[in-house]
Amino acid sequence: MAALALSDRTKKNRKLNQLLSMLYHEGNKSIPDFSKSLHLSIPTVTRMLEELTEVEFIIQVGEGDSSGGRKPVIFGLNPHKNYVLAIDISRYSVRIAIVNLKNEFITEVKNINQGLASSADLLQVIKNESLNLIEKAGVKSEKILGAGITLPGLIDFRTGINYTYFSATGKSLKQLFSELFTFPVFVEHDTKAMALAESVFGLAKGKENVLCIVLGSGIGMSMILGGRPYRGNSGFAGEFGHISVVENGQLCFCGKLGCLETIASGDTLLQNAREGLTAGAASIIGTLSNNNAEKISLDVILQAASLGDQFAISLLSNTGEALGKGLAILIHLFNPELIIIGGPLSKAGNLLLDAIRQTLNKHTIGRILKDTSIVTSDLGENAMLMGGIALAVETYFENEQSL
Repeated sequence: MAALALSDRTKKNRKLNQLLSMLYHEGNKSIPDFSKSLHLSIPTVTRMLEELTEVEFIIQVGEGDSSGGRKPVIFGLNPHKNYVLAIDISRYSVRIAIVNLKNEFITEVKNINQGLASSADLLQVIKNESLNLIEKAGVKSEKILGAGITLPGLIDFRTGINYTYFSATGKSLKQLFSELFTFPVFVEHDTKAMALAESVFGLAKGKENVLCIVLGSGIGMSMILGGRPYRGNSGFAGEFGHISVVENGQLCFCGKLGCLETIASGDTLLQNAREGLTAGAASIIGTLSNNNAEKISLDVILQAASLGDQFAISLLSNTGEALGKGLAILIHLFNPELIIIGGPLSKAGNLLLDAIRQTLNKHTIGRILKDTSIVTSDLGENAMLMGGIALAVETYFENEQSL
């Protein structure tokens, strides 16, 4: 009898979580909307909504259009019931923000100029800056439902170990970050988080076969195949930046020679800009960076290109050409309906995309290329943050014991 009661409670919690998940993904709804989508009776849905209203998970947000009778009451998530701490970690920086259950940023995004490759005490920095931001926002820690954390590296999804960063600790990423906070942590590879964000909030919503490319200091990729994220056997699928494209080429960050990252990444773009200016290239990049090579950034190069600087434009064109050759391989292999370009370099827009498309026209079978659209992400530099947020909320709502 007790087992039956537990089973009944589990089924009830599952339905409640499905209802909350619907509100999160699809927005405000009426009782008839829930009844139709969840295949439940009106009285059952009404009782569920009453229970969720009592614990302040949902609120009445207005009335819908009438079809002749009483106007239906519209329900939505209570944005102030819980919050998510979003942390996006990269090689050279960290971005932190707090959002409510409506995915509204209640703080500005905190940018920290320290990262995986530039800070020995990064975990402590992340903890301190996160707790400071929570305090500044006036949010009690117990109202943080969790932290959605994204970072790059070779992450084994079975063990949670990042073999690029933090592997010396012998701990999984979940163990490592759980030691920083009193609330749950949800950790994901940054490019896979981007794919989740695009599926939930962005251009991949409703799509079946999508490749998401992140262009930052390095190059990352995640895949949505058959409508589902594809991780590979260990979770390492998508290391697009480390396909070998130059015989006996430059040494890559990964330790191999001639990887795509050595000719098409943000780090390579910066290196080429500095070398070109040293060699006497005529460009306003020097002026924009106060003639200090260390102050040359991707944003400076993009600004120069937007002002018509031919040297900056040629740098982006060369990058786009190299990327195009790599993308041609992916298009032949996966025949995607959509390729989404995200990350800092995506802000170059058509200055980058035009070169990519021209190269694809040269190196891709026309009939296959015709089926693929290539766009830049609408989510911009917040794609990884949004992926971490979606991961935290979805995992929380999937937990049958969360209510």
